[in-house]
Amino acid sequence: MADIQDLRERIATACRVLGRLELTRAALGHVSARVPGTDRILIRARGPGEVGVRYTTEDQVIEVDLDGALVSGDPGLAAPQEVFIHTEVYRARPDVQSVVHIHPPKVVLFTICCKPLLPLYGAFNPGSAGFACEGVPTYERSILINSPALGRDLVAAMGDSPVCLMRGHGITTMGGSIEEACISAIHLNELAEMNYDAHLLGGAQPISEEDQKVLEPIMKPRTRFDGSDGSVSGMTLTLWRYYKRLTDS
Repeated sequence: MADIQDLRERIATACRVLGRLELTRAALGHVSARVPGTDRILIRARGPGEVGVRYTTEDQVIEVDLDGALVSGDPGLAAPQEVFIHTEVYRARPDVQSVVHIHPPKVVLFTICCKPLLPLYGAFNPGSAGFACEGVPTYERSILINSPALGRDLVAAMGDSPVCLMRGHGITTMGGSIEEACISAIHLNELAEMNYDAHLLGGAQPISEEDQKVLEPIMKPRTRFDGSDGSVSGMTLTLWRYYKRLTDS
């Protein structure tokens, strides 16, 4: 089981990776993880001393309870206004170990234009194609999720999906580990990037239903994380090692 310091370092690394990939900018966005065996979480903080997502260090990761109240951390830092995105997911989903909320511009464009993310490819990237095949839910309000009630509304919109679009705002993803939640965010952005470029060329067409059925076993997103202890392994670990090296994080 990961200890708190390890979780802090992994959250900070995740923020730096997502920032370096330009999936979110400046101080916008946050990554969190459940502290195993407790009703507390670790989350990237906000405050006058922060340096932005791209440059997050472990001392900018604070501990809060499920009401968003500070438990430990630099007193000059505080939970983000939208901490309730995270706390309400954790309340509703005991199996979830990590939540990511970021603002990838290309994905947000699709929510603004009400264009669907089509399954344009299969074996090119089954992990992201699966989101398109299953359909990605959208939270329709373009507001700050700054109360528990709004957090619950987002959770309801998300349903069993590990990813959710937020109209004119950003995305939220969840996973059985910090790295899994981040990889889902990266995959969702790659899906949007490919859809965007295909629309520019014109005539974007989904792959056939036959091919979708053939690829379903390797494309279907994981929606439950029971038994996850927050550790990372398998293909998620391989992909994450790549993104860490790519971003020098």
